Amino acid sequence: MNKGIQPDFLISDSAARQICALAAKEEASSKMLRITIKAGGCSGFQYTFDLDSHTDIDDLIFEKKGAKVVIDPISFGFIKEAQLDYVEELMGSYFTLNNPNAQSSCGCGSSFSV
Repeated sequence: MNKGIQPDFLISDSAARQICALAAKEEASSKMLRITIKAGGCSGFQYTFDLDSHTDIDDLIFEKKGAKVVIDPISFGFIKEAQLDYVEELMGSYFTLNNPNAQSSCGCGSSFSV
């Protein structure tokens, strides 16, 4: 398990605050945000964001201000050097990835192609 802040994946302050807030609502400080890449979506691959309290031995763990993000190695290959952000707009609030590896993405930003 790789712990600590990693230079090849960034977490914005707003994403860190939201992860901590979600963990507090679940009354479990051990809750982490798991990011997984799955086949599908309008552009070929899609991001999924889930709260999780379990890690696998090969998971990568990134931390900022008490907020933890967990990514499996295969998914990490698609989002290395990306930045996780949390956006609040009139249309809603959501996690998003600013992914330099994506060649294109759909209008809603939840799927991408490489």
